[in-house]
Formats: sequence, C-alpha cells, structure tokens
Amino acid sequence: MSQTWCKIYDAGNALEAHSLKGMLEAQQIEVQLSGEGLAAAAGELPANVVEVGLWVKASQQASAQRLLEQYERADQAGWVCSGCGEHNGSQFELCWRCGQDRLAEP
Repeated sequence: MSQTWCKIYDAGNALEAHSLKGMLEAQQIEVQLSGEGLAAAAGELPANVVEVGLWVKASQQASAQRLLEQYERADQAGWVCSGCGEHNGSQFELCWRCGQDRLAEP
C-alpha cells in the first residue's frame, strides 16, 4: 500500500533543505526533497522556483510540522543547551561546546 506524501516546507536552498532533512530524519521522519536540480538555473528563474521542497509521509506530517515550527522560532534567536547550559547562535543545530542536539529533551 503506497503512502501519500505531503509538501511541508520550501527551503531557500539545498543546504537548508539537507540540514532540515537531517533534523527530521534524526527523529525517524522520512523525507524526500524536490527541486534540487533547479539550483543550476538560479539567476535565470524566479527565486521561489529554485526553492527545494521537503516532503514527508502524511502519517508523519504533524510531527514534522512541529519540528519545523521549532526550527523557525529558534531561527529568530539563539538557544541554550539543555546539556551544558551554553548559549548557542540560532544557526547551530548542535551545541558547539558539548555536541548535544538543539531539540534534545532536558
């Protein structure tokens, strides 16, 4: 039986897309990317056409959305590591000091 896939996010570029894909897969969420091949046309196409889409199975959509909402909120400010208490910039997914995942439970 095939599973329906839902597009849940448009990443601005392949680097962001792969970073988010890794974050979701670390939480056992299957991810497929679309539009990576269009990056070569960047300058010739509108910016939103070269975005890379993230797709997840419909059964995992709610969990993926929650994680992406956390990502977007965290992107606006730094975060404090629950493992060592170190302040990290918003661009980091792992604590620079101890290596703990940004989304790890305290």
